[in-house]
Amino acid sequence: MTANDANRERPDDYFADWKEREALAEAMIPLVGKLYRKDSVKTYIYGQSLVNQSVLEIMQAHRVVRQIEENELSEFETFPVIKALAELDLSIAHIDAGRIAVMYEEGPKAQGVSVEDFVRSQVEDLINAPAPAAEPRDVVLYGFGRIGRLMARLLVEKTGGGENLRLRAVVVRQGGAKNDLVKRVSLLRRDSVHGPFKGTIRVDEERSSFIANGNEVKVIYAGSPEEVDYTAYGINNAIIIDNTGIFKDKEALSRHLRPGASKVLLTAPAGDIKNIVHGINNDIIEETDDIICAASCTTNAISPPLKAMNDKFGIVSGHVETIHAYTNDQNLIDNYHKADRRGRSAPLNMVITSTGAAKAVAKVLPIMEGKLTGNAIRVPTPNVSMAILKLTLAKETTVDEVNEYMRHIALHSPLRKQVDYSNSPEVVSTDLVGSRHACIFDSEATIVNGNQVIMYCWYDNEFGYSCQVHRVLEQLAGVDYRVYPKED
Repeated sequence: MTANDANRERPDDYFADWKEREALAEAMIPLVGKLYRKDSVKTYIYGQSLVNQSVLEIMQAHRVVRQIEENELSEFETFPVIKALAELDLSIAHIDAGRIAVMYEEGPKAQGVSVEDFVRSQVEDLINAPAPAAEPRDVVLYGFGRIGRLMARLLVEKTGGGENLRLRAVVVRQGGAKNDLVKRVSLLRRDSVHGPFKGTIRVDEERSSFIANGNEVKVIYAGSPEEVDYTAYGINNAIIIDNTGIFKDKEALSRHLRPGASKVLLTAPAGDIKNIVHGINNDIIEETDDIICAASCTTNAISPPLKAMNDKFGIVSGHVETIHAYTNDQNLIDNYHKADRRGRSAPLNMVITSTGAAKAVAKVLPIMEGKLTGNAIRVPTPNVSMAILKLTLAKETTVDEVNEYMRHIALHSPLRKQVDYSNSPEVVSTDLVGSRHACIFDSEATIVNGNQVIMYCWYDNEFGYSCQVHRVLEQLAGVDYRVYPKED
């Protein structure tokens, strides 16, 4: 950055500076929208999506980068990049305008290269390029509970130009209750944890459907997978996302492969099918795979930091203690439960329970086989959990080295969609509701004593996990976005 850019952090008039940056953020919105809806180009600021974001959310995205990346990236730098992108005729891609802006400021700008020419050079092979030949892929949600409804929100949000994944239906158990459809849709419209649906929803009871941001979604009532013929609803070659947790092996999940359905993705761990954590082992997904699972929320949360630490320091052994929000499996008040302790009131008690996540890590990260133990405590919060990783490393390190390494992982590595980074001493669980990462590394809590390291990793066990499921879904569907800048 130039000297003038460095001084921008302390302007003579903070309010005038704010209003100027606010105007630039506001001007970005139609440009970002044009890129997304016309060209299916999704723009980012260091991994944070700008699509369908408000002025303040765009400004907050810039502020987060300044705090963690320790540079002076602001709307003054990114607006010219986004403007230049919007003036080009581009093909489908994901473009990080923030990274391109920093690259430009660090060299080409001082050399007299215009921002338009630099942006063009970064996306040259996208200009006037034909869009990948692909038909929109139908998606069906089997089950419409916590994860099902969050997946619906994500699918509707990411419809874009409609060229890729399209939510066509949800399947629920046979209704019959008065206003059943209206009641189910109301749970999508309003959520006590995740807030209101971003957009508009209307119900069409005559067609047994709801329309969310223009996407018509059929609601199919069925007592079992065998009762559904998806072709009767105009659905073909669909991917079924099973959110029920009822079917947990290949034989049971195969029941979903009905007319109109070709693949199944389970939102829970399973024993005899591929367990996938995106960013860790999604490279093993093959075109011929028709049934896979996205592992558990905790396995998704701990696998990325474990891989990162093992790659640099080597992990000899470790213990994972999960402080987990209560779930629908527990009781609101004391009542019978087949599992130990889980029958006690979830909102009133901390409940020690077991977790298979430590052993499950070996399914997605074989190098961790036999190295981890694990346990869990369910606590009286509805969402956002924490994994405490107590690791014995192959070599000694320091708090500063671990934190700087994890900051690099969160910002500049292939795991940046999985690992986020927090350097605030004031962060608590509710601050992280809505995180799209598999986990958030809390640098302020790191403890190191020689080769003994304790890491604290938060995770939104509902929405963060759903985002990981969506990433697996895209790959299963053959959706492969080109990512820019390429050097990244």
